[in-house]
Amino acid sequence: MRALPDNLLAYYSGPASDVYFQRAADTLRAAGLDPVVTMEYFGDRTGLICGMKDVLEVLAQALGEGDEVWALAEGSPMAAREVVMRVKACYSRFGRLETAILGMLASCSGWATAAREVVDAAGGTRVISYGARHVHPLVGPIMEYAATVGGCVGCATPLGAQLAGLPAPSGTMPHAMILIFGDTVEAALAFDRHMLEDVPRIVLVDTFKDEAEESLRVAEAMGERLRGVRLDTPWERGRVTIELVKEVRVRLDQAGHEKVGIFVSGGMSADRIREFAAAGAPVDAYGVGMAISSAPPIGFTADIKEVDGKPRTKRGRLPGITPAPRLERVL
Repeated sequence: MRALPDNLLAYYSGPASDVYFQRAADTLRAAGLDPVVTMEYFGDRTGLICGMKDVLEVLAQALGEGDEVWALAEGSPMAAREVVMRVKACYSRFGRLETAILGMLASCSGWATAAREVVDAAGGTRVISYGARHVHPLVGPIMEYAATVGGCVGCATPLGAQLAGLPAPSGTMPHAMILIFGDTVEAALAFDRHMLEDVPRIVLVDTFKDEAEESLRVAEAMGERLRGVRLDTPWERGRVTIELVKEVRVRLDQAGHEKVGIFVSGGMSADRIREFAAAGAPVDAYGVGMAISSAPPIGFTADIKEVDGKPRTKRGRLPGITPAPRLERVL
Protein backbone atom coordinates (compact mmCIF):
# COMPACT_ATOMS: atom_id res chain seq x y z
CA MET A 1 0.00 0.00 0.00
CA ARG A 2 1.32 3.48 -0.89
CA ALA A 3 2.24 5.42 2.25
CA LEU A 4 0.16 8.53 2.78
CA PRO A 5 2.18 11.65 3.70
CA ASP A 6 1.58 12.73 7.29
CA ASN A 7 0.68 16.25 6.22
CA LEU A 8 -2.04 14.94 3.88
CA LEU A 9 -3.54 12.85 6.68
CA ALA A 10 -3.52 15.97 8.87
CA TYR A 11 -5.20 17.88 6.05
CA TYR A 12 -7.98 15.31 5.71
CA SER A 13 -8.65 15.29 9.45
CA GLY A 14 -8.23 19.04 9.97
CA PRO A 15 -8.79 21.90 7.49
CA ALA A 16 -10.60 19.69 4.95
CA SER A 17 -12.90 18.13 7.55
CA ASP A 18 -16.29 19.43 8.64
CA VAL A 19 -15.53 21.53 11.69
CA TYR A 20 -18.05 19.76 13.87
CA PHE A 21 -15.91 16.62 13.81
CA GLN A 22 -13.03 18.59 15.33
CA ARG A 23 -15.38 20.07 17.92
CA ALA A 24 -16.69 16.60 18.70
CA ALA A 25 -13.11 15.33 19.10
CA ASP A 26 -12.27 18.18 21.46
CA THR A 27 -15.40 17.61 23.52
CA LEU A 28 -14.94 13.83 23.78
CA ARG A 29 -11.27 14.19 24.71
CA ALA A 30 -12.11 16.72 27.45
CA ALA A 31 -14.82 14.39 28.76
CA GLY A 32 -12.45 11.41 28.77
CA LEU A 33 -14.51 9.41 26.28
CA ASP A 34 -12.94 7.34 23.50
CA PRO A 35 -14.95 4.13 23.01
CA VAL A 36 -14.41 1.49 20.38
CA VAL A 37 -17.13 2.06 17.81
CA THR A 38 -18.30 0.10 14.80
CA MET A 39 -19.15 2.40 11.89
CA GLU A 40 -20.78 1.37 8.62
CA TYR A 41 -20.66 3.22 5.29
CA PHE A 42 -23.25 2.95 2.50
CA GLY A 43 -24.42 4.77 -0.63
CA ASP A 44 -27.84 6.03 -1.56
CA ARG A 45 -28.09 4.43 -5.03
CA THR A 46 -26.73 1.62 -7.13
CA GLY A 47 -23.41 1.97 -8.91
CA LEU A 48 -19.75 1.03 -8.87
CA ILE A 49 -17.74 1.51 -5.71
CA CYS A 50 -14.70 3.67 -6.35
CA GLY A 51 -12.40 5.67 -4.10
CA MET A 52 -11.99 2.69 -1.76
CA LYS A 53 -8.29 2.43 -2.65
CA ASP A 54 -7.64 5.96 -1.34
CA VAL A 55 -9.89 5.43 1.67
CA LEU A 56 -7.97 2.33 2.73
CA GLU A 57 -4.65 4.14 2.36
CA VAL A 58 -5.96 6.85 4.69
CA LEU A 59 -7.24 4.35 7.23
CA ALA A 60 -4.01 2.34 7.12
CA GLN A 61 -2.20 5.46 8.33
CA ALA A 62 -4.83 6.46 10.88
CA LEU A 63 -5.71 3.18 12.60
CA GLY A 64 -3.69 1.04 14.98
CA GLU A 65 -3.12 -2.52 16.07
CA GLY A 66 -6.30 -4.45 16.74
CA ASP A 67 -8.50 -2.19 14.65
CA GLU A 68 -10.59 -3.76 11.89
CA VAL A 69 -11.70 -2.66 8.43
CA TRP A 70 -14.00 -4.67 6.20
CA ALA A 71 -14.76 -3.45 2.67
CA LEU A 72 -15.86 -4.15 -0.87
CA ALA A 73 -13.13 -4.18 -3.50
CA GLU A 74 -12.54 -1.19 -5.76
CA GLY A 75 -14.77 -1.41 -8.83
CA SER A 76 -17.34 -3.73 -7.25
CA PRO A 77 -21.03 -3.20 -8.03
CA MET A 78 -23.06 -2.00 -5.09
CA ALA A 79 -26.75 -1.81 -4.32
CA ALA A 80 -28.50 1.17 -2.82
CA ARG A 81 -27.89 1.28 0.96
CA GLU A 82 -25.58 -1.74 0.83
CA VAL A 83 -22.81 -1.55 3.41
CA VAL A 84 -19.58 -1.07 1.45
CA MET A 85 -17.24 -0.66 4.42
CA ARG A 86 -17.23 -1.32 8.16
CA VAL A 87 -14.62 0.09 10.58
CA LYS A 88 -14.16 -1.01 14.19
CA ALA A 89 -11.73 1.17 16.13
CA CYS A 90 -11.46 3.84 18.79
CA TYR A 91 -13.48 6.77 17.54
CA SER A 92 -10.63 9.24 18.05
CA ARG A 93 -8.53 7.45 15.44
CA PHE A 94 -10.86 8.00 12.50
CA GLY A 95 -13.84 10.15 13.47
CA ARG A 96 -12.43 13.36 11.98
CA LEU A 97 -11.81 11.56 8.68
CA GLU A 98 -15.51 11.10 7.96
CA THR A 99 -15.73 14.08 5.59
CA ALA A 100 -12.74 12.90 3.55
CA ILE A 101 -13.84 9.27 3.41
CA LEU A 102 -17.38 10.07 2.33
CA GLY A 103 -16.14 12.60 -0.23
CA MET A 104 -13.69 10.15 -1.78
CA LEU A 105 -16.37 7.49 -2.12
CA ALA A 106 -19.07 9.90 -3.29
CA SER A 107 -17.16 11.61 -6.10
CA CYS A 108 -15.18 8.63 -7.36
CA SER A 109 -18.16 6.28 -7.28
CA GLY A 110 -20.24 8.82 -9.21
CA TRP A 111 -17.58 9.16 -11.90
CA ALA A 112 -16.94 5.42 -12.15
CA THR A 113 -20.67 4.68 -12.39
CA ALA A 114 -21.13 7.22 -15.19
CA ALA A 115 -18.11 5.82 -17.00
CA ARG A 116 -19.53 2.30 -16.79
CA GLU A 117 -22.79 3.50 -18.38
CA VAL A 118 -20.85 5.07 -21.25
CA VAL A 119 -18.66 2.00 -21.69
CA ASP A 120 -21.67 -0.30 -21.69
CA ALA A 121 -23.34 1.93 -24.29
CA ALA A 122 -20.26 1.65 -26.51
CA GLY A 123 -20.73 -2.12 -26.66
CA GLY A 124 -17.07 -3.07 -26.86
CA THR A 125 -15.77 0.02 -28.67
CA ARG A 126 -12.95 1.65 -26.73
CA VAL A 127 -13.75 4.69 -24.57
CA ILE A 128 -11.15 7.22 -23.42
CA SER A 129 -11.75 9.79 -20.67
CA TYR A 130 -11.21 13.36 -21.84
CA GLY A 131 -12.94 15.04 -18.92
CA ALA A 132 -10.07 16.46 -16.86
CA ARG A 133 -10.61 19.90 -18.38
CA HIS A 134 -14.09 20.05 -16.87
CA VAL A 135 -13.04 19.77 -13.21
CA HIS A 136 -10.55 21.45 -10.88
CA PRO A 137 -6.98 20.37 -11.77
CA LEU A 138 -6.37 19.07 -8.26
CA VAL A 139 -9.07 16.44 -8.75
CA GLY A 140 -8.92 15.91 -12.54
CA PRO A 141 -6.46 12.99 -12.42
CA ILE A 142 -8.50 11.34 -9.66
CA MET A 143 -11.61 11.66 -11.81
CA GLU A 144 -9.72 10.06 -14.70
CA TYR A 145 -8.61 7.18 -12.46
CA ALA A 146 -12.26 6.67 -11.50
CA ALA A 147 -13.21 6.63 -15.18
CA THR A 148 -10.79 3.74 -15.76
CA VAL A 149 -12.35 1.89 -12.82
CA GLY A 150 -15.61 2.31 -14.73
CA GLY A 151 -14.09 0.74 -17.84
CA CYS A 152 -12.41 3.51 -19.82
CA VAL A 153 -9.24 2.18 -21.46
CA GLY A 154 -7.38 5.48 -21.36
CA CYS A 155 -7.32 8.99 -19.97
CA ALA A 156 -5.77 12.29 -20.98
CA THR A 157 -3.54 13.39 -18.10
CA PRO A 158 -0.18 11.84 -17.16
CA LEU A 159 -1.10 11.67 -13.47
CA GLY A 160 -4.46 10.10 -14.25
CA ALA A 161 -2.71 7.42 -16.29
CA GLN A 162 -0.20 6.87 -13.49
CA LEU A 163 -2.93 6.45 -10.88
CA ALA A 164 -4.73 4.00 -13.18
CA GLY A 165 -1.60 1.98 -13.84
CA LEU A 166 -1.65 2.76 -17.57
CA PRO A 167 1.61 2.89 -19.52
CA ALA A 168 0.89 6.37 -20.90
CA PRO A 169 -1.86 8.98 -21.19
CA SER A 170 -4.01 9.13 -24.32
CA GLY A 171 -4.24 12.16 -26.58
CA THR A 172 -3.92 13.33 -30.16
CA MET A 173 -3.37 17.02 -30.91
CA PRO A 174 -5.34 20.17 -30.04
CA HIS A 175 -6.99 22.56 -32.46
CA ALA A 176 -4.62 25.23 -31.14
CA MET A 177 -1.60 23.48 -32.64
CA ILE A 178 -3.25 23.06 -36.03
CA LEU A 179 -4.41 26.69 -36.04
CA ILE A 180 -0.87 27.87 -35.36
CA PHE A 181 0.50 25.81 -38.26
CA GLY A 182 -2.31 27.07 -40.47
CA ASP A 183 -2.79 23.75 -42.26
CA THR A 184 -3.82 20.33 -40.96
CA VAL A 185 -1.48 18.34 -43.18
CA GLU A 186 1.50 20.52 -42.30
CA ALA A 187 0.67 20.14 -38.58
CA ALA A 188 0.26 16.36 -38.96
CA LEU A 189 3.59 15.93 -40.72
CA ALA A 190 5.37 18.02 -38.09
CA PHE A 191 3.75 15.97 -35.35
CA ASP A 192 4.92 12.80 -37.05
CA ARG A 193 8.48 14.12 -37.35
CA HIS A 194 8.85 15.27 -33.78
CA MET A 195 6.86 12.86 -31.62
CA LEU A 196 8.34 9.65 -30.23
CA GLU A 197 7.41 6.49 -32.08
CA ASP A 198 5.20 5.22 -29.26
CA VAL A 199 2.85 8.20 -29.66
CA PRO A 200 -0.08 7.16 -31.90
CA ARG A 201 -0.38 9.19 -35.09
CA ILE A 202 -4.02 10.26 -34.77
CA VAL A 203 -4.85 13.54 -36.50
CA LEU A 204 -7.68 15.96 -35.78
CA VAL A 205 -9.45 16.68 -39.08
CA ASP A 206 -12.22 19.21 -38.42
CA THR A 207 -10.24 22.46 -38.06
CA PHE A 208 -10.18 23.99 -41.55
CA LYS A 209 -11.89 21.80 -44.14
CA ASP A 210 -14.63 19.24 -44.57
CA GLU A 211 -13.82 16.27 -42.36
CA ALA A 212 -13.89 13.72 -45.16
CA GLU A 213 -11.71 15.87 -47.40
CA GLU A 214 -9.23 16.57 -44.62
CA SER A 215 -9.08 12.88 -43.69
CA LEU A 216 -8.10 12.01 -47.25
CA ARG A 217 -5.47 14.78 -47.40
CA VAL A 218 -3.86 13.58 -44.19
CA ALA A 219 -4.04 9.90 -45.18
CA GLU A 220 -2.40 10.58 -48.53
CA ALA A 221 0.37 12.63 -46.89
CA MET A 222 1.16 10.21 -44.06
CA GLY A 223 0.42 6.87 -45.64
CA GLU A 224 0.76 3.85 -43.37
CA ARG A 225 2.09 5.96 -40.50
CA LEU A 226 -1.40 7.36 -39.92
CA ARG A 227 -3.21 5.34 -37.28
CA GLY A 228 -6.45 7.31 -37.28
CA VAL A 229 -8.36 10.54 -37.68
CA ARG A 230 -10.34 12.24 -34.94
CA LEU A 231 -13.69 13.90 -35.57
CA ASP A 232 -14.54 16.61 -33.04
CA THR A 233 -16.96 18.75 -35.04
CA PRO A 234 -18.35 21.62 -32.88
CA TRP A 235 -22.03 22.06 -32.20
CA GLU A 236 -22.08 25.16 -34.46
CA ARG A 237 -21.48 22.72 -37.33
CA GLY A 238 -23.92 20.14 -36.08
CA ARG A 239 -21.40 18.07 -34.07
CA VAL A 240 -20.23 14.65 -35.20
CA THR A 241 -23.09 12.70 -36.76
CA ILE A 242 -23.61 9.08 -37.66
CA GLU A 243 -23.80 10.04 -41.32
CA LEU A 244 -20.50 11.92 -41.15
CA VAL A 245 -18.69 8.97 -39.61
CA LYS A 246 -20.05 6.64 -42.26
CA GLU A 247 -19.05 9.01 -45.06
CA VAL A 248 -15.49 9.39 -43.75
CA ARG A 249 -15.19 5.61 -43.47
CA VAL A 250 -16.40 5.00 -47.02
CA ARG A 251 -14.16 7.68 -48.52
CA LEU A 252 -11.10 6.41 -46.66
CA ASP A 253 -11.84 2.82 -47.73
CA GLN A 254 -12.37 3.77 -51.37
CA ALA A 255 -9.00 5.54 -51.36
CA GLY A 256 -7.26 2.45 -49.98
CA HIS A 257 -6.95 3.58 -46.36
CA GLU A 258 -8.96 0.81 -44.73
CA LYS A 259 -6.58 0.58 -41.76
CA VAL A 260 -7.06 4.22 -40.72
CA GLY A 261 -9.30 4.30 -37.66
CA ILE A 262 -11.98 6.84 -36.81
CA PHE A 263 -12.00 8.39 -33.35
CA VAL A 264 -14.99 10.45 -32.26
CA SER A 265 -15.20 13.08 -29.53
CA GLY A 266 -17.15 16.22 -28.70
CA GLY A 267 -20.27 16.09 -26.54
CA MET A 268 -20.51 12.31 -26.55
CA SER A 269 -22.84 10.84 -23.95
CA ALA A 270 -24.20 7.38 -23.21
CA ASP A 271 -27.39 8.20 -25.13
CA ARG A 272 -25.51 9.48 -28.19
CA ILE A 273 -23.15 6.54 -28.16
CA ARG A 274 -26.09 4.14 -28.02
CA GLU A 275 -27.50 5.83 -31.12
CA PHE A 276 -24.16 5.47 -32.93
CA ALA A 277 -23.90 1.82 -31.93
CA ALA A 278 -27.47 1.03 -32.97
CA ALA A 279 -26.84 2.61 -36.37
CA GLY A 280 -23.65 0.65 -36.90
CA ALA A 281 -21.45 3.75 -37.07
CA PRO A 282 -17.88 2.57 -37.76
CA VAL A 283 -16.23 4.19 -34.74
CA ASP A 284 -12.95 2.77 -33.41
CA ALA A 285 -12.92 4.75 -30.15
CA TYR A 286 -14.87 7.43 -28.33
CA GLY A 287 -13.44 10.31 -26.33
CA VAL A 288 -15.86 11.25 -23.56
CA GLY A 289 -15.61 14.26 -21.28
CA MET A 290 -18.56 15.92 -19.56
CA ALA A 291 -20.74 12.80 -19.55
CA ILE A 292 -18.29 11.35 -17.02
CA SER A 293 -16.72 14.37 -15.32
CA SER A 294 -20.07 16.07 -14.57
CA ALA A 295 -21.65 12.93 -13.09
CA PRO A 296 -23.47 13.58 -9.81
CA PRO A 297 -21.79 12.08 -6.75
CA ILE A 298 -23.33 9.10 -5.04
CA GLY A 299 -24.39 10.19 -1.57
CA PHE A 300 -22.58 8.16 1.09
CA THR A 301 -23.46 8.05 4.76
CA ALA A 302 -21.54 6.79 7.80
CA ASP A 303 -23.41 5.50 10.87
CA ILE A 304 -22.14 4.27 14.19
CA LYS A 305 -23.88 0.93 14.81
CA GLU A 306 -22.12 -0.23 17.99
CA VAL A 307 -20.45 1.53 20.92
CA ASP A 308 -18.10 -0.63 23.01
CA GLY A 309 -19.73 -3.71 21.54
CA LYS A 310 -23.29 -2.69 22.36
CA PRO A 311 -25.83 -2.00 19.58
CA ARG A 312 -26.47 1.73 19.33
CA THR A 313 -27.40 4.01 16.45
CA LYS A 314 -29.55 7.00 15.65
CA ARG A 315 -33.33 6.86 15.38
CA GLY A 316 -34.54 5.53 12.04
CA ARG A 317 -31.61 3.16 11.61
CA LEU A 318 -31.32 -0.40 12.93
CA PRO A 319 -28.81 -0.76 15.79
CA GLY A 320 -26.18 -3.47 15.58
CA ILE A 321 -24.05 -4.74 12.73
CA THR A 322 -25.82 -4.95 9.38
CA PRO A 323 -25.46 -8.32 7.59
CA ALA A 324 -23.05 -7.69 4.70
CA PRO A 325 -21.70 -11.03 3.47
CA ARG A 326 -19.78 -9.49 0.55
CA LEU A 327 -17.45 -7.49 2.79
CA GLU A 328 -13.90 -8.79 3.15
CA ARG A 329 -11.39 -8.05 5.89
CA VAL A 330 -8.82 -5.64 4.43
CA LEU A 331 -7.11 -4.16 7.51
